[in-house]
Amino acid sequence: MPGIEKLPIEETLEDSPQTRSLLGVFEEDAAAMSNYCNMLYQAMHRMYDAQNELSAATHLTSRLLKEYDKQRFPLGGDDEVMSSTLQQFAKVIDELSSCHAVLSTQLADAMMFPVTQFKERDLKEILTLKEVFQISSDDHDTAINRYSRLSKRKDNDKMRAEAVEDVYTSRKKQHQTMMHYFCSLNTLQYKKKTALLEPLLGYMQAQISFFKLGSENLSQQWEDFLATIGSSVQNVRREMEKEVGQMQETIEQMERSCDPLYAPCDPDPLHSPVCRNLTQKQGYLYIRNKTGLVSTSWERQYFFTQGGNLMQQGRAEVAGGLVTDLDNASVMAVDSDDRRFCFQVTSFDGRKVVTLQAESRKDCEEWIATINNISRRIYLSENAEEVAARVNQSAIEAVTPSPSFQQRHNSMRPGRGGVGRTGSISSMGSEPSLARSALSLDALVAPETPIQFDIISPVSEENAGHGKTTAQAGRRSNPFGESGDKTPEDGEDSILHQLFIVRFLGSMEVKSAESADVIPETMRQILAARAIHNIFRMTESHLLVTCDCLKLIDPQTQVTRLGFPLSSVLQSSSHQDNKRLFGFILRSASGHPDGRAVCYILESNDDGEKICDSIGLAKQIALHSALDRDAAEKRKEQHKAKEKQQEEELSKQRQIEKDLEEQSRLIAASSRPAGADGHFVVLSNSQSEDSDAGGEEGKKKGESDA
Repeated sequence: MPGIEKLPIEETLEDSPQTRSLLGVFEEDAAAMSNYCNMLYQAMHRMYDAQNELSAATHLTSRLLKEYDKQRFPLGGDDEVMSSTLQQFAKVIDELSSCHAVLSTQLADAMMFPVTQFKERDLKEILTLKEVFQISSDDHDTAINRYSRLSKRKDNDKMRAEAVEDVYTSRKKQHQTMMHYFCSLNTLQYKKKTALLEPLLGYMQAQISFFKLGSENLSQQWEDFLATIGSSVQNVRREMEKEVGQMQETIEQMERSCDPLYAPCDPDPLHSPVCRNLTQKQGYLYIRNKTGLVSTSWERQYFFTQGGNLMQQGRAEVAGGLVTDLDNASVMAVDSDDRRFCFQVTSFDGRKVVTLQAESRKDCEEWIATINNISRRIYLSENAEEVAARVNQSAIEAVTPSPSFQQRHNSMRPGRGGVGRTGSISSMGSEPSLARSALSLDALVAPETPIQFDIISPVSEENAGHGKTTAQAGRRSNPFGESGDKTPEDGEDSILHQLFIVRFLGSMEVKSAESADVIPETMRQILAARAIHNIFRMTESHLLVTCDCLKLIDPQTQVTRLGFPLSSVLQSSSHQDNKRLFGFILRSASGHPDGRAVCYILESNDDGEKICDSIGLAKQIALHSALDRDAAEKRKEQHKAKEKQQEEELSKQRQIEKDLEEQSRLIAASSRPAGADGHFVVLSNSQSEDSDAGGEEGKKKGESDA
């Protein structure tokens, strides 16, 4: 037979909505089984009544046949054949009547007794346990509500002791009743099989006994089938007895081990320390709901974490509902006027705030630690608990000064007296190399350098003078940071145009911009300073990466908070463990001779390595674009030189043609007749034209005189 569905007795103490939902399925199955059993009982009872009626009718028929001889028929005669025949029939029918009587007795014992016992004993026991469980559950809810309403200001030990004792008693009663109720429901899954099979088995065996005079083959076939069914029923019965024994042992073990868990407060904090490495948690909490303008109410719900979401679920609900998104959310313990062990969860954008109450201080701290780990997206890792433990340990070491590092730092500088700059360096899981050990803190970070936790950059100060010049030139400024003249620096014509959501953690001046350890060291110092000075506020911005520049833009007003050319970015990298942290180093605008620069540390919603890769890609594209521009300028200069050379050659050719034309005119002038003195007159081009004009005028004058 297929496997039997069971209720988990181990989860009765937690009493989660999932367990209640599964219990509802078993209760519906029990109710359906009860209705079906009632109908089957009525049908079998009709069969039993019919069999009794048939037995009585057969016996009456046999008796009437025997009394046939005593009847006096007016027209009947003494028919001995008829009488003997009827007597024979009476004998056979009397035997059949005895068989029917035996069949009725067998049906009463083998068919009606099992189904009646299942209906009157087992099903009624389930109904009784259901009522007792409901009463104990209501008593437990009343007791836990009374305990949760204990005032924080009014410290009454007697009332608190009574409330704790009431919770202990009601919870223990509910747990024990629930375990026995579960045991009965699990047992019902076996009994309903036997309750259906045993009556049918008894009915068929009685019928086979009744029809024993029938076909031997048919009887043998039914006997083999019923023998198989009988062995299966015995196997189910043995399995049921074994499972009942195991459930009884589990109930006894749970009663012994769960006794300290009935009390709502922490019995012994030393034996049950707070676990801060959890990435998922579930349990009952009280949530504060707003019922009016100033009035609030507390409601007890079952809360659980699912991925990066906080869910809640009522007992009557099949599935949970979303409370808030825990990614990048913040959580902290708060003081309530009328409640203890309260904590507050604030969403990423700050628009939704949820106030919750736990049963104990340990439960409250574990919820806070779990939500913090989920907010960092540690649950996405393969070994989430190990990563959470390593991150928490790194956070503790980040705010705890390391004396071994300071002693090593002082030992490397024997010539200087006094105490140098202290720093906290957390171990990354392996011993540092010799070059790392020889590199002192002052070689990376400038001593006595202030840390800026808000967006204040020398680049913005340089742009202030440019803004004043623009304003003085008569241009109208846009209060939303948009300029009327579009420049290539806006990045609209850039090949690469990527936008990331980031939060500014801080910046500080560094001495060595080429070392690969300067960004991790700056991250540690800024995070440690934030933890020491309790600075939790972070400015959210949009980081725009183009091939020309990097910009931090206000997401609300779209005003450029900070911008600098891409050529000033010296290097960028992300954190080794927390990939959401990244930083980049900018060339200092003041131009220190010792090569100092400014290191900016930010936190992103995405992977920081993607942003660093985007910056590197932008620099490569900018480099190739610069090379392409240089090549284009070179080709342009070559083209100009070629055009100039062609113009010079063309001018030389024109000069040669002009000289040839002049020589041809001189030759033509030399071929004319000589003058009065016998010499040739060499005329220029203009003189020859004047002489030709004068000759024509003299000729005309002579003709007029004649």
